[in-house]
Amino acid sequence: MPELKEVQRSGFNVAVVSAVILFLCFAFSGWAENSTRPEIELQNKVNPNDAPAASLARLTGIGIVKANAIVEYRQQFRKNGRGEQAFRDCNDLDNVKGIGPKTVSNMCEYLRFE
Repeated sequence: MPELKEVQRSGFNVAVVSAVILFLCFAFSGWAENSTRPEIELQNKVNPNDAPAASLARLTGIGIVKANAIVEYRQQFRKNGRGEQAFRDCNDLDNVKGIGPKTVSNMCEYLRFE
């Protein structure tokens, strides 16, 4: 029986070491990618006139609360009959409560307006 316990222990150790190595490989590969690329790929720019809150929340300086405020502002804008496009350019986002000029300038490069 001592041989069986040793095999079980060594098998467990191999599995643990393998899992740790895989974890570290994935962790560092993600870190390296994020350190050389912007948060959002430029070809995947977000249109605040139709993007869901989950997409808006990915923008620099915008969390889920501000993303929901953008969606609410957009819906209210349309409801009041002021047109389909609540946001013609980055500066229009300054009209949303909780979003100021600094936040607008931080996220502007990741936006598109159509």
